[in-house]
Amino acid sequence: ATVTGDMTVDTSTLKVDSSNNRVGIGTASPSYNVHSVTTSGSDYAGFFHNSAGSGNGTALVVKGGANNTGAGTFIVQDYSGNTDLMVDGNGHVTMPNQPAFSVHKNGTNQDDISASSVDVVVTWATELYDVNSDFDLSTETFTAPVTGKYQFNLMLCLLNTDNDANYVAPAIKTSNNIYRFILDPNVGQDMSYWAVPISVLADMDANDTCSIAVFTSGGAAQVDVEGSASYTWFTGYLAF
Repeated sequence: ATVTGDMTVDTSTLKVDSSNNRVGIGTASPSYNVHSVTTSGSDYAGFFHNSAGSGNGTALVVKGGANNTGAGTFIVQDYSGNTDLMVDGNGHVTMPNQPAFSVHKNGTNQDDISASSVDVVVTWATELYDVNSDFDLSTETFTAPVTGKYQFNLMLCLLNTDNDANYVAPAIKTSNNIYRFILDPNVGQDMSYWAVPISVLADMDANDTCSIAVFTSGGAAQVDVEGSASYTWFTGYLAF
């Protein structure tokens, strides 16, 4: 290693500029106060670790300047410079690429659901939004891009439920589990309207799928899924 007037120590690995304001690690031309670069695909550009075996020591603290109420207190970017995570000066956390979707009908009912004790997949017509394009309208399914816990929310409006049916059981169906709502419609007459809300925090592995289905046992094949986007919709997002 060599030491010169501007505190250069092996310019390929560590450099302190002539004004002593910027430190470069892995770069001879630091652009920021601390600028670390690695060209290895398996290396870390930075690693902070409190190795104490006990106590409540802090591994990393990021502090903004005085009156920093705008964006950019803490930012995580991808290789191309797109923001993956940001904490602004007010403490708001945004993750623009977090998986999330909202689908709904487009005004057309899904008529005459089978009463033959089979799960009939609910179809969707329109995406209000679909971050990362994880919902496929052609298969009516959401596919988990990563392993995690996913929050799903369903509002399903059923029409003309047959009083003679044994039961009707809509469901949120994932690869790992089925989450059902069950109703005995024997109330003395056919039910003109029946709103089914289901909400679940579901465990999913990467590439697991999620869809909506209606199971009807007995009675006539007359129940319809309401086609109004205001009454029938399905949303989901990666919670953690």
